[in-house]
Amino acid sequence: MPQKEHKRNRQEAVVELIRTQRVHSQDELRRLLLKRGFEVTQATLSRDLRELRVAKVPHAEGESYYAVAAESEEIGPELVRLLPHLFLSVEGVENLIVVKTLTGSAQAVAEAIDLEEWPELLGTVAGDDTILIILRERDYRAAIIDRINRLAER
Repeated sequence: MPQKEHKRNRQEAVVELIRTQRVHSQDELRRLLLKRGFEVTQATLSRDLRELRVAKVPHAEGESYYAVAAESEEIGPELVRLLPHLFLSVEGVENLIVVKTLTGSAQAVAEAIDLEEWPELLGTVAGDDTILIILRERDYRAAIIDRINRLAER
């Protein structure tokens, strides 16, 4: 099977699995894919989740699970949908801002911030629950922190 077709089939399987059951971790998703004949590395799976705009969302009982961004009941820019559910705090110093998110959510939120293409930002770096935002100038810090807080309140 050609590589592009294999990737498309694998990503279709990822979306189907996420839509039909609550998948709580990449390892769980990787095992489910293996049962369907898709052997995938963690790096490839992370890339697939990013390309498919899959994010972890919190559940009322405290556990988080994967959801495809398009499944959100709200319609609008991804950051507007993600921040109110995944944001914990924001603070900054000089031309740096640190955003804290729920565990496992930082990469999805950082990507959503990147997609906003705010001209004040030089870039973002995401870990598991922390995002480092690098600003072009420290004078932008207060405005960006305010913007993030307002988006998180929705």
